[in-house]
Amino acid sequence: KKGTKIGEILGAFSGWMELVFLIGFWVSPQPRFTIFSTPSLSVPFANFPVLHLVIALPILLTGAGIAIWGLKVMSVEVGFRAIDTHSKPRKIVTSGPYSIVRHPQYLGANLAHVGGSILFSASYALLFTPIYVSCNYLISWKEEKELDKELGEEYEKYRMGTPMFLPKF
Repeated sequence: KKGTKIGEILGAFSGWMELVFLIGFWVSPQPRFTIFSTPSLSVPFANFPVLHLVIALPILLTGAGIAIWGLKVMSVEVGFRAIDTHSKPRKIVTSGPYSIVRHPQYLGANLAHVGGSILFSASYALLFTPIYVSCNYLISWKEEKELDKELGEEYEKYRMGTPMFLPKF
């Protein structure tokens, strides 16, 4: 089909393009906020308020870890091509983070975005969070419609027993 090759290439790199976009968003000129009045920690490229560092790093690193874990498990279970949005799913991955939530990569990206926004004190990026999370939800919803069609009852059973983004405690 026309455009399939470019679609495959873009699908394979979409996560990296999203990361570059978010980093650009975090460091772009915009009003900066401070949680309380805290001293800044001098680093070569920025002055991070210490409290922001303490709050943001666990969120950012947890989010990145979840997303990378999800990517790794998906790659091992079904091969890298399954991550490409244009290939048909071959099986349902229910191990690792997929046993906890259906979309660990989006959950991780959402957390990393919040962490990055706090770390860089990026007001506009933080205000953008509901839009970012909503877009990830809509993409997930569309993906699930396709998975329902492709994998049928097996996916429906997985979907009913595993939360979309927020783990059950």
